[in-house]
Amino acid sequence: MTNETTEKMETWKFPKEFWLANLMELCERAAYYGFFIVLTLYLTDIVGFTDQETGIVAGIFFAMLYFLPPFVGAIGDKIGFKNGLIIAFGLLTIGYFFLGVFHSKVLVIIFLTVVLIGGSFIKPLITGTVAKTTSEANRARGFSLFYWVVNIGAFSGKTFVPYIRQGVGLEYVNFFSAGMSLLALLFALFFFKPLDGKRKDSKTISEVWQSLIKVFTTGRLITLTLIVTGFWIIQHQLYATMPKYVIRLLGEEAKPEWLANVNPLVVVIFVVGVTQLFKKKSAVSSMLIGMILMPFSALAMAMSQELKLITGSTIDVFGLVEMYPLTVMMIIGIAIQGLAECFISPRFLEYFSVQAPKGEEGLYLGFSHLHSFFSALLGFISSGFLLDAYCPDPKTLPVGLTEIERAAVYADAHVIWYYFMAVGFVSAVALFIFRYVTNKMDAKK
Repeated sequence: MTNETTEKMETWKFPKEFWLANLMELCERAAYYGFFIVLTLYLTDIVGFTDQETGIVAGIFFAMLYFLPPFVGAIGDKIGFKNGLIIAFGLLTIGYFFLGVFHSKVLVIIFLTVVLIGGSFIKPLITGTVAKTTSEANRARGFSLFYWVVNIGAFSGKTFVPYIRQGVGLEYVNFFSAGMSLLALLFALFFFKPLDGKRKDSKTISEVWQSLIKVFTTGRLITLTLIVTGFWIIQHQLYATMPKYVIRLLGEEAKPEWLANVNPLVVVIFVVGVTQLFKKKSAVSSMLIGMILMPFSALAMAMSQELKLITGSTIDVFGLVEMYPLTVMMIIGIAIQGLAECFISPRFLEYFSVQAPKGEEGLYLGFSHLHSFFSALLGFISSGFLLDAYCPDPKTLPVGLTEIERAAVYADAHVIWYYFMAVGFVSAVALFIFRYVTNKMDAKK
């Protein structure tokens, strides 16, 4: 047997800790996305926040989830991977569990903070474990397996949650997430062995802060980050607006969690092909295609009333199933979002790493998700105000409304998506201008 053959056989072999890290990630993603998809419903329907208050609370929560990991990762490197994972899953188990037990506003914010801190540990610790348990020969395959596990976890969590929400109650979704986190905690406690040494990209908190300052003072990076924020503002509506929008218009029997699964399904199917097909195009040119798609995503979501005028109240899909026009247009809109993500996300990371000074790529990439920090704040907070204006909480409506009067209240609910269509259009134009200006600048060098 040749050395080359031996190396190929070994590239699919990973140590036990690699598989344990992926198993824990599967549990954590199922818990997180099961909780994530119904969080705004939980805050409004169970805790009693208004739509506007929910937007603010959820916006801050998700924004900090994207901002804190680089800082928390530095702490995780100091205390070790095993200890960090135990703390992370311990906090997640406690936070999710008590969100299911207590529903007062103050306690909910406290336990959301516990979940926030626990969740901030996960990404740097799990990805760091995958990096440390793979070699140059199998690292690409290791991370591709990890990527599939992330999406399987996200898909399974959102698929299972509707049965809990509609079966025993919305607040019990938190116990599902607590249970999945507890399972991951047990793996971390009893099976995961400590990993020696730090990650190669290990940083101190001071270095992380310096990298944040450098990103903000790198003109191209912060400009592109702010432009791409427009894409993610629309993308976040899968969790900020869509669940309430669908349930308020179609009723409690609707399953917005399943609709949200269209996005990862499309990404998994198309991302590799799209990246390969457009690999010779510049990163910004590829991203521009995705950005042009985004206004059409929001437009599709707004067009359910027009489709209903053509098809009636239900649509027979190939004689297999009947769907509401709103459901059909949501699926189309979410699928367009997933396709747009295939053009944008991988190439944005590529551009981000190329713009970083040589040798500091890891330092810069720690804040490559700053766009999600900005878009979570803007997307969730704006969603709360738009829902309040166009698709209000049924509990806030006058008692005794007839069906016709209730329908009149929600007649303009689709207008919400026109606002996000405008955000997508402005972002696409901004990215076109960015490409034109930076090409001109590069041509002069």
